[in-house]
Amino acid sequence: MLVEKKESGKKYPTLTLIVNSLKGEEYDYTQGSLRKGIVLLAIPMILELSLESVFAVVDMFFVGKLGENAIATVGLTESVISLIYSVAIGLSTAATAIVARRIGEKNAEAASHAAAQSILLSALLALIFGALGSFFAADVLLLMGARPEVVQVGTPFARILLGGGVVIVLLFLINGIYRGAGNAAMAMRSLWLASAVNIVLCPLFIYGLGPWEGWGLTGAAIATTTGRGAGVAYQCFHLWRGKGQIYLKKAHFKLDFPIIKNLLHVAWPATFQFLIASGSWIVLAWLVATTGGTSASAGYQVAIRNVVFFILPAWGLSNAAATLVGQNLGANQPERAERSVMLTAGYNAVFMGGVTITFLLFASPIIGVFTQDADVHSIGTRALQIISTGYIFYGIGMVMMQALNGAGDTRTPTVINFVGFWLFQIPLALVLTKWTDLGVTGTFIAIPVSETAIAIAGFLFFRKGNWKNVKV
Repeated sequence: MLVEKKESGKKYPTLTLIVNSLKGEEYDYTQGSLRKGIVLLAIPMILELSLESVFAVVDMFFVGKLGENAIATVGLTESVISLIYSVAIGLSTAATAIVARRIGEKNAEAASHAAAQSILLSALLALIFGALGSFFAADVLLLMGARPEVVQVGTPFARILLGGGVVIVLLFLINGIYRGAGNAAMAMRSLWLASAVNIVLCPLFIYGLGPWEGWGLTGAAIATTTGRGAGVAYQCFHLWRGKGQIYLKKAHFKLDFPIIKNLLHVAWPATFQFLIASGSWIVLAWLVATTGGTSASAGYQVAIRNVVFFILPAWGLSNAAATLVGQNLGANQPERAERSVMLTAGYNAVFMGGVTITFLLFASPIIGVFTQDADVHSIGTRALQIISTGYIFYGIGMVMMQALNGAGDTRTPTVINFVGFWLFQIPLALVLTKWTDLGVTGTFIAIPVSETAIAIAGFLFFRKGNWKNVKV
């Protein structure tokens, strides 16, 4: 397979492109072959978020051996941590949009200054959220509908993960900076390191080694936080080395309120955008837990971990669209930005179609890897099959929303999410779950139905083209 280089008529072997993408080849994404640009960005971005999803799957795999209370604890805690993810993704979205726009304008100094200001802002917010989460960990689990035995087992786990939210935020934020600069390989490598540390430490800290018995569920939280911390340390080391387009100096960290204001202007709608989506998922997790009990909650959480495992790579491909849109708008090439989005959406739809077939055919053995409990397995299999029916629309919708975000138009996706999740998904789930004989199956059905509607809305707003005139 060859990818055409239009500006010279040459063709690139796909293997060469893959190798170059992993090495982090510098490339001007504002000219030349769009297909090459998508490949160079998408492969490391897909691998980056695939490895982020490994955190969820690895934790669930090892924790699953500790019983349904441990599984429920991890699932409920992660549902709340998704709020921290929302803040992290919102800040990361703003950093990507602004850094990409400055890089497209060929102003690396301004891009680096914006990157430093985003790190300052993100660290401050993360420390505040982390302190609150750690202090109220037990109350958070109770609020999510956890039974007393789950709260007793899970509070130390929740306290560590919520308290360590600063490494979650910085890991996402700095990777967003690298993506905006077009250096997706660096973002990928930081997740490689973080994931590798987590995979090694998770079984060691949970089960121990030799005479040491380990820390059980608490060990999983320590391993995950340590892994993410290692990834952040790697990112910071390379930011200060100054060998790429983004190079940080002390002067860049002097408070610059106009830039912070600009970051907040883009970030707060993006943060609410993902808070809206995350809040909806929390409501669904609560609905399943309170309607179906611990077995239903555990089965649903196992299914969601597998859903996330494949959604995050698709999100990685969507991030390529955000970078291409931002840089090409910076270079005053809106039509090229639009073409890049349509190409990326097509690739994502094909990938997600393959995932749909896989889950429909093999949901039972996939869930069986994580649990041997018959009730948990049955509910998890049913949830995975139903949710997967909307995967193609998930893929298209992600690209459209990230394209709007990459342009700095974070408000339009926020409105779409509010209507799609809070005015449609949650009411639909409540009606199907509480007022029909479907039970928790009604919650599962509401997910692909609402996500399909959101994808259609995102596509229609993108085609209107108002995003081409946004200034950041």
